Amino acid sequence: MVLRFLAMSLGLGTLAACQVSEMPQAQDGRGLYQANCAACHGANGKGDGPMARAMAKAPKDLTLIAVRHNNSFPKAKVMSIIDGYARSDMDGPGMPEFGVLLEGDEVPFDSGDGRQTPTPRKLVALLEYIESIQETR
Repeated sequence: MVLRFLAMSLGLGTLAACQVSEMPQAQDGRGLYQANCAACHGANGKGDGPMARAMAKAPKDLTLIAVRHNNSFPKAKVMSIIDGYARSDMDGPGMPEFGVLLEGDEVPFDSGDGRQTPTPRKLVALLEYIESIQETR
């Protein structure tokens, strides 16, 4: 009986140690957006940042992502663009890589498939912010 109690206590202690701190919110990503994205995409995400005119291919209006996808925000697609997995060097220079967004702790992230995947907190915060600035039509 004592052995069973100790085993359960150890298990609960291990579970408690694995609990994740609070999930990032949109406001957590606002500063990351301003520091990493606003120069091209603009302070409000409209694609009109100060660097936009110098670019061969205009940056996307990030406020219309959901509109372009039938009023549904495609988390998996947006995350793959932010984290760099969906980029292609064949199209010429595009979005830069943001290695600093990959640093730090990870949180469970569900991109819409029902699976929690460990993802850098900063990437999730940035995604949450971009989702929060979506327009509806």
